[in-house]
Amino acid sequence: MQAAAGEANRIVVGAANAHVIDALQSPDSWPFGTAVLTGPARSGKSLLGRWASAQGIEVIDGADSLDEAEIFHRWNAVQDGGSRAGGKLLLIADTTPWEIKLPDLKSRLGGSLQLAIGDLDDAMASSLIEAHAEARALTLAEGAAEYLVPRTHRSFAGIEALIATVDRISLERQAPATMSVWRAALEALHGPDQQKLL
Repeated sequence: MQAAAGEANRIVVGAANAHVIDALQSPDSWPFGTAVLTGPARSGKSLLGRWASAQGIEVIDGADSLDEAEIFHRWNAVQDGGSRAGGKLLLIADTTPWEIKLPDLKSRLGGSLQLAIGDLDDAMASSLIEAHAEARALTLAEGAAEYLVPRTHRSFAGIEALIATVDRISLERQAPATMSVWRAALEALHGPDQQKLL
């Protein structure tokens, strides 16, 4: 799977998404052959969608921004007698919860499998730090995750922004990504009050 520059290019598995990955590997069990995936920003929804697409699943990323009548047509196509009968459909929505206005679509998707990526725990946040650093070819000094996780926003987008900032400061200073760079990155993201935690 290809990722944008600096984006973690592998799926990091943890408590927040293990149940989603298990479900994506068993599409034959999806009610009506359809699953709806939601989750926080930058949580890997599109990366999981690309993986599912490679397995032959029809994926509609950003489904909540598309015409609902078109989504309804695509849902019908995977049902008995549809143009893609017997196929599987994964809808990825950026909005949580996805507020559907079309009554017919709302009732159909209400009976589909609902998958939601949850919040990060410490272990998964640490793994994400390593994955984002790896994607940037950034070498972090030992103990980086243990130091950074309690001091930053524990969210997918927050971890990504933190490692991007560490990388930028390391390059600007032409210095390795050790504690002085970590401190500067935390202050850049969270302000000088962050020093109280350092």
